[in-house]
Amino acid sequence: MSVNLTANAIPSIIGGDVNSKPLVQVLDLSLISSSSNSQQQRYRMLLSDAVSSHQAMLATQLNDRVRTNRVKKGSVVQLLEYICSPLQNRKIIVVLNMETIIPDCEIIGNPKPFGESNLPTQKTSPDKVVQTSSRGHNNNQQQTSQTGHAAQSFRPIVQPAYQPPPVYKNRGAIVKNEAPARIIPIAALNPYQGRWAIKARVTAKGDLRRYNNARGDGKVFSFDLLDSDGGEIRVTCFNAVVDRFYNAIQVGKVYTISKGSLKPAQKNFNHLKNDWEIVLDSNSNVELCPDEDDSIPKQQFSFRPIIDLENVDNNAILDVIGVVISVNPSVPILRKNGMETQRRILNIKDSSGRSVELTLWGEFCNREGQKLQEMADAGSFPIVAVKAGKVNDFSGKSIGTISTTQLSINPDLPEAHTLREWFDRVGKDSVSRSISKDVLPGGPKNEIRKTVSQIKDEGLGRSDKPDWITVRATISFIKTDTFCYTACPLMVGDRQCSKKVTRVGDARWQCDRCNQEFEECDYRYLLQAQIVDHTGITWVTAFQEAGEEIMEYPAKELYLLKYEEQDDDKFGKIIKSSLFNHFVFRLKIKEELYGDEQRVKVTVVKADKVNYSSESRYMLESISKFCRQ
Repeated sequence: MSVNLTANAIPSIIGGDVNSKPLVQVLDLSLISSSSNSQQQRYRMLLSDAVSSHQAMLATQLNDRVRTNRVKKGSVVQLLEYICSPLQNRKIIVVLNMETIIPDCEIIGNPKPFGESNLPTQKTSPDKVVQTSSRGHNNNQQQTSQTGHAAQSFRPIVQPAYQPPPVYKNRGAIVKNEAPARIIPIAALNPYQGRWAIKARVTAKGDLRRYNNARGDGKVFSFDLLDSDGGEIRVTCFNAVVDRFYNAIQVGKVYTISKGSLKPAQKNFNHLKNDWEIVLDSNSNVELCPDEDDSIPKQQFSFRPIIDLENVDNNAILDVIGVVISVNPSVPILRKNGMETQRRILNIKDSSGRSVELTLWGEFCNREGQKLQEMADAGSFPIVAVKAGKVNDFSGKSIGTISTTQLSINPDLPEAHTLREWFDRVGKDSVSRSISKDVLPGGPKNEIRKTVSQIKDEGLGRSDKPDWITVRATISFIKTDTFCYTACPLMVGDRQCSKKVTRVGDARWQCDRCNQEFEECDYRYLLQAQIVDHTGITWVTAFQEAGEEIMEYPAKELYLLKYEEQDDDKFGKIIKSSLFNHFVFRLKIKEELYGDEQRVKVTVVKADKVNYSSESRYMLESISKFCRQ
């Protein structure tokens, strides 16, 4: 198949043309970064217009074109988006988007590295310029191999003849680097560029944080950007740069940003789908765009159904949308630094048949949380979209806000309209199962029913990982000397410390872990109990949540009743009322070291009162399975 490559395509691109969509050929293609992360691998190419060739880099979002053989040596491609960036005193073409026209083709013409096309070749060393030949396809193959070798080594090439500086409208001739940088898509940013500018909307702004390390005290804040092509990137400012930009950056506004440094994204803290992040310095420019740009969306979501959260890793950052079915009051919480913050817990559900707890922290409680509370009190069921919520898997799955989280109430989104239609039609009356404080690893579909005797008979808990089982049993005995402990109420991150505290004087408590003192402590259950079924008996430990489910009485009130009021009769009646109740226990079984002895510890994760209707169905299904065997 004959094809004509675009004449003078290489010189035009090097000269600054970005509007043409030229046909060029791939002379060579090689992997220059062998990172295990496919999105961080980089491919280098040698492109030709049949007369001139030049080195190029492939944007990472096009890597799959190479891996699937849609682009290879000899392919004829049409460049749809590209830029030319300086690299080590030379220029390199960065291909952002392209289309394969002919997947496999013989080498077209006798291309030479750009800048050498008009030079004599008889006196040129072979390792400085590729020799031309018109002896047929075999020589063309040799030429391709030599050209590829030259591209891989990045050897110096002869520079093109001097050209006058470009003339910009209404400004006359200007010197190099004085012209304003051209705005490029966020997806095109890479460390090989010298001058660049982006235009994007701020979708999230983090809190101002202070830190201390070996170099002294410092401060930092970050904000996230979204452009009209859907590209996202995080921008970070330190110290003096914080003073310049923190108050100027507003969520929802559009800015042009230039003269920043690109650094590898810290994926432990950065959830955006970009391998890079921008660090601004004293030379950086951030300018507010006074006119609204409707081509840039307000926000970009990638919603996950709530049912998917059951299999999501702890601390994952994701987007979720749901109907708010309950809103709890905001409560004060002490953080580790002694500062007080607010926490408010919501419950949301979607059409996947699941519901989940959404925990709001800090200003979210009084801002969006209070609005949702008022809407719920009025009898409505608002829809909330969560951008960048953090997954917590402590005793089930939940979603929590972080500094860069964005909450949208009744957003004008297709997903919100679909969810509203479902809820008004059938969802309002449908039952959703909560995945919060109610789910074992592996999910409820993998629930394993056992008897008490099987814990010992099958050696459960003695492997490297704990065993998780469900047992229907009865509480037969509760130790009353150590049924709870005094705990630290301070918050460490988004969790309560809960470590044991000791009294200091008559009116204060101290936590050795947090190294803090406070007037009020928390009281948390640490129940030691025996459970029994028709096969045997075993000791179990129940911590706070499970302890409350068993006792149906707050740990603090029970503690004060026993040790402050010393009302042994009332205390005894409460303990007695908790005995011989039937529960479906979800248990975690793991062997632990006590002194020099290995012991199997059985922990109650969840204690549900027996639902006799559900248990009857379970027993009938078990009998039916047994009869079919």
